[in-house]
Amino acid sequence: MTQFFATCPKGLETVLAAELTQLGAQDIKETIAGVAFSGEIEIAYRACLWSRFASRIALSLSSFKAESDLDLYLGCIVIPWEKHFDINQSFAVDFSGTSDAIRNTQYGALKVKDAIVDHFTKKTGIRPSVDKREPDVRILVHWKKGTVSVSLDLSGPALHQRGYRDETGEAPLKENLAAAMLARSGWESEPLLDPMCGSGTLLIEAAMQQCDMAPGLLRKRFGFDKWLQFQPEIWQPIYTEASVRAKRGVKAALEKKEAENFTPFIGYDIDPRVLQRAKENAKRAGVRELIQFEQANAINLTNPWPGKKGMLISNPPYGERLGEFPELLKLYQSVGNALRTEFQGWKVSILSASPELLSCLRLRAEKQYRLFNGALECQLRNYQIAENSVASQKMVAEDFANRLRKNIKTLDKWASQEGIDAYRIYDADLPDYNVAIDRYANYLVIQEYAPPKTIPEHVARQRVLDLVQAAIEVTGVPGKNVILKVRERQKGESQYQKLGTEGQMLEIKEFQAKFLVNLRDYLDTGLFLDHRYTRRMLSQMSKDKDFLNLFSYTGSASVHAGLGGARTTTTVDMSRTYLNWARDNMKLNGLSGWQHRFEQADCLEWLRHCEQTFDLIFIDPPTFSNSKRMDQTFDVQRDHIDVMRMLKKILNPGGLIVFSNNKRHFKMDFDGLADVGLTAENISKKTLPKDFARNPQIHNCWLIRHVTNENGQA
Repeated sequence: MTQFFATCPKGLETVLAAELTQLGAQDIKETIAGVAFSGEIEIAYRACLWSRFASRIALSLSSFKAESDLDLYLGCIVIPWEKHFDINQSFAVDFSGTSDAIRNTQYGALKVKDAIVDHFTKKTGIRPSVDKREPDVRILVHWKKGTVSVSLDLSGPALHQRGYRDETGEAPLKENLAAAMLARSGWESEPLLDPMCGSGTLLIEAAMQQCDMAPGLLRKRFGFDKWLQFQPEIWQPIYTEASVRAKRGVKAALEKKEAENFTPFIGYDIDPRVLQRAKENAKRAGVRELIQFEQANAINLTNPWPGKKGMLISNPPYGERLGEFPELLKLYQSVGNALRTEFQGWKVSILSASPELLSCLRLRAEKQYRLFNGALECQLRNYQIAENSVASQKMVAEDFANRLRKNIKTLDKWASQEGIDAYRIYDADLPDYNVAIDRYANYLVIQEYAPPKTIPEHVARQRVLDLVQAAIEVTGVPGKNVILKVRERQKGESQYQKLGTEGQMLEIKEFQAKFLVNLRDYLDTGLFLDHRYTRRMLSQMSKDKDFLNLFSYTGSASVHAGLGGARTTTTVDMSRTYLNWARDNMKLNGLSGWQHRFEQADCLEWLRHCEQTFDLIFIDPPTFSNSKRMDQTFDVQRDHIDVMRMLKKILNPGGLIVFSNNKRHFKMDFDGLADVGLTAENISKKTLPKDFARNPQIHNCWLIRHVTNENGQA
């Protein structure tokens, strides 16, 4: 009896062990991502040809203890490699696992390669060649807990590569995972529908099973083809038998289809290019005539066999990034409703990496399995749709939806009258739905505040997904136009950190101004909506004034000042990205020329050396900053008087400072301000827009002037 090892994706060990048992394997032992077994070489050949779940079948060559790289070398050099391949053949080494001695798999592979080369050199005086891409023989080495296992790969290319798929097209669902889905779903021979079939892998695997077609029948080569101990007299009858069975199975399936006038496999997809690839894959697999592919949107899913029952199996998109969820929520919700109304009595099996999205189906799973799509952990949930199921009539997060409708009824009309495209329509109004929602024309930005630690993470996440569904339903904004972000308490410049690289800009209007906003790539979008009235006030104050904008961000205050008739504008920020954004905003509003200056600098350092004076200064510093590009930390409560002292030196007589910050419970140091020779007026309430009325502490704003004597002189 010979020892073998079959590798597989995690989660497939049990079905692989059962399959190997049916093929005649003995002494089966499941491990993580694999199954050890024993048998004659015929069993290994059959496994390579017939296994639907294995990734590789390997012949065990040696196993030994090792504590160092020298032990690894010595254990491999004594293996009789000349029994398996000769010096005219190429080889490659795949090394996995680590130890105190081997922390790099490439180094481990190198030590094994050296041992094999030295073995042949001592025997023949000639070095065999290494070919990492398409070797004649591949050696598999695994080091775990002081034991090294050395095997010969009998598979060649991974066994999930059946030979029917166009390898130039990316297929997110591997063939052996698709086969495992079919096995775990309980599918046997029922009519099968995949409403999001992609490149057709699930349907092709099912059709091949129904036709008794060996999954490896189309492969061009196996790893044992050039193995010196390969026995074609054993292999050829196995392959011939499989060929006969496949031809017989396809013929029987086609005859049944024609006799019943019924296509047993149907696949839908919204993308015609993907469907074309699926058709080509099915043709190469030899099952094209058994599968009907149609272009259709799963949101409008209906039963393709009215009056008949069957099985629906699918691997729908599940969005690996948080921002992709909104677009998928409606899909899952719509599919769930369709299943209850159109597919009564059907069995359903759905694979997804998102338990939250699966919960949007609003179905109770009968069974659940843990599978892995590559490194991504997924759940396969099996459902039995009841005969009397009905569509869910109740909107999820209904109390939130009612509040949002109420807000929109008031705020949409107000925003239209004000002439603004961007405004807040919800701000944590209900404690269970702790988000802020901003509308930007026909887009929504939903910012999730970090939930209290007392609320389980999965509960908080489900609430957010529920409210996103409700927001899409209430506003009518397409899911693809909904951006979901997580906002936590920010320090320094972390509020400006980049989240993505899409670079998509949206133009919106604010009173007479226009701005470019980026809704996806940053936590903030480029426009602080709560400062809307402050900016309008600056516009009204700026005519024929020299205007300074410190900590300018994307220059929105400079735009309003320029449109208000400022004689000059000076825009200062430390970030080149935001200064370029500010330039674009100014150009968008027709503001260009020498009178509009942009300075990239640490604002406080720039102030210390500024020799120009200004009539109107707007400063909106961070609450706290410890940026590496600043010489020291900045705290607005601690340091605001020092800042005012510098600003006084560049403020013209009769000039005005508009000072704003976002520190809750900020306290103006009136005594310190008086010592500097300035006086302050709190205008926070006047600058708070209607859409931020629920959050009066979102910012505080002050008008600061020179203290004047009885004659009005500073």
